[in-house]
Amino acid sequence: MAQALPRFTSRPARIAVLRAQSTKRAVDEIGRQAIFYRTAIIEIPIALARHHRETLRLLAEVALGSGALAVIGGTVAIVGFLTMSAGAVVALQGYTTLGDIGVEALTGFLAAYVNVRIAAPVIAGVGLAATIGAGATAQIGAMRISDEVDALEVMGVRSIPYLASSRIIAGMIAIVPVYAVAVIASFLASRTATVVVYGQSGGVYDHYFSTFLVPTDLLWSFLQVILMGLVVMLIHTYFGYTAAGGPAGVGEAVGRAVRASLAAVVFVTLAVSLAVYGTSDSFNFAG
Repeated sequence: MAQALPRFTSRPARIAVLRAQSTKRAVDEIGRQAIFYRTAIIEIPIALARHHRETLRLLAEVALGSGALAVIGGTVAIVGFLTMSAGAVVALQGYTTLGDIGVEALTGFLAAYVNVRIAAPVIAGVGLAATIGAGATAQIGAMRISDEVDALEVMGVRSIPYLASSRIIAGMIAIVPVYAVAVIASFLASRTATVVVYGQSGGVYDHYFSTFLVPTDLLWSFLQVILMGLVVMLIHTYFGYTAAGGPAGVGEAVGRAVRASLAAVVFVTLAVSLAVYGTSDSFNFAG
């Protein structure tokens, strides 16, 4: 808690003290997050060994939804719809933009390049944060404010591997098939928009698409979304685990977690792009 300042303290001194206290709280928060992330990652083997049934249940729940939401609310359906929309936008904008300079035949190249390296991974990360991540924060936060987390500790069940590590495993595994559906949906949407809507020859589109679709880019793309799954689940489980202040506190924790995870998704995309493609010359235009 912040210490009360003497009444005779000058205004500049008070401002300096308040800034120092704010900086100290921020550093303490970073330290608490780092300790939680380290513990959650280290205890993943414990979650696999002791809580494998709970992990499987969470995996089915986060990937396909539960109850009535399984048809329309599962992560597969949501991420697939989002990436399908993104793929269609890439094709529509790409065709009209490239048509301005007379090279609309290269829309297939744009779909193969943008969807794999940027659009599909980012949209999948956003969908993961908005569905699996937000749900994990709300669930763990509700358990925290109702003292269920403390009850687990009293019963001898380590709460971090049971609540956090199991959800991290489920999120990282679920994102692989979810992203596979997302990539296929973006490819189909781009081709449909280009060939059906604009009437480009299917052979021309397929030629440029297959020419510039680099298999290693797909592999890096999958590794990128797995890393996104790890980062997003770490952030959301932390904010849920440390939620306080009743139901309003849980809602605030969900909002803070979503904001942090969306920023983390963009940062992971930037870091992977710089590391993998920063000095890459995987394609060249010639002739």
